[in-house]
Amino acid sequence: MEQGIKKKILVVDDEIASRQTLEVFAKKLGYDVFSASDGTDAYEIWKQERPKLVVTDWNMPQMDGLELCAKIRSEEGENYTYVIMVTGRNDIMDVINGMEAGADDYIVKPFNLDELNVRIKAGERIIEFQSKDIVIFAMAKLAESRDEDTGNHLERVCHYSKQLAETIMANPNPPPELDRLLIDNIYLTSPLHDIGKVGIPDYILLKPGRLDDKEFAIMKTHAEIGYNTLYGALQKAPRADYLQVAAEIARHHHEKFDGSGYPDGLKGDEIHIASRIFALSDVYDALVSKRPYKEPFTHDRARHIIIEGQGIHFDPAVVDAFLKSEHSFIEIHNKYNDSC
Repeated sequence: MEQGIKKKILVVDDEIASRQTLEVFAKKLGYDVFSASDGTDAYEIWKQERPKLVVTDWNMPQMDGLELCAKIRSEEGENYTYVIMVTGRNDIMDVINGMEAGADDYIVKPFNLDELNVRIKAGERIIEFQSKDIVIFAMAKLAESRDEDTGNHLERVCHYSKQLAETIMANPNPPPELDRLLIDNIYLTSPLHDIGKVGIPDYILLKPGRLDDKEFAIMKTHAEIGYNTLYGALQKAPRADYLQVAAEIARHHHEKFDGSGYPDGLKGDEIHIASRIFALSDVYDALVSKRPYKEPFTHDRARHIIIEGQGIHFDPAVVDAFLKSEHSFIEIHNKYNDSC
């Protein structure tokens, strides 16, 4: 899977010249750069964009660097943010105060860009050690490897879901729980939606034709198996919000908006927005992909089926987002076509 989330950095400094220098330098390093002139604005940007790296000045109006660092640490959960404090202070007690507030590194002004480069690279290595996406995708591929007909399904559905989530978030009144962190977690963990299929017998999972009622009842248990697996991991790391999203999608991606889905028969807003988004992505991909029991449908036919399912199978708001971004769905499907 290609990296779908560009690495981000937030630079914070109330001095325009210093801030612009940091911005230009970070862009040269390949970062998507966000900037703020004080800690209050920086904190709001951090909540929305969740950059992995923050380079912040200490002395700023409204909220200084120490307060910003402390607020980030109180809210970040398992998604660690590496904070580099930049300041003219060089007393040992200042260094101690900065580190106690949660700063990872400390640079004294005036500094040169070579020094900053080294500090940022060190931060990247720390973040990479904590990276979850490769492990998550490997786990998903393990489950998918038992089903030879799914092809590039994982690549497509995570991109479909990210597109839907971003389109919904751009609406005037998006669901309050939908923010940048949730979008990133949907993208990151949606490949684990069918991990419970590792517990389904081969004679059912690999059956070339349609399942009978008894076989389908067994197949449906993959949602609970997947949830129980991920929930077990969550118990070991209760602050790991990405595992919460993964477990939610695994259990409820077969729920339907009218309450006729499984395993819990949830309806409407009882179904988490992440699962409502992923449900459409998963069905769309199944419709336009070849399966042992069917040829691929055209996009137009899949579109018609999804519209028919609005308010029944699918959240109307998610269907609206699909219709607004269907050209992106076509592009994603073509890019990760199984025949390529």
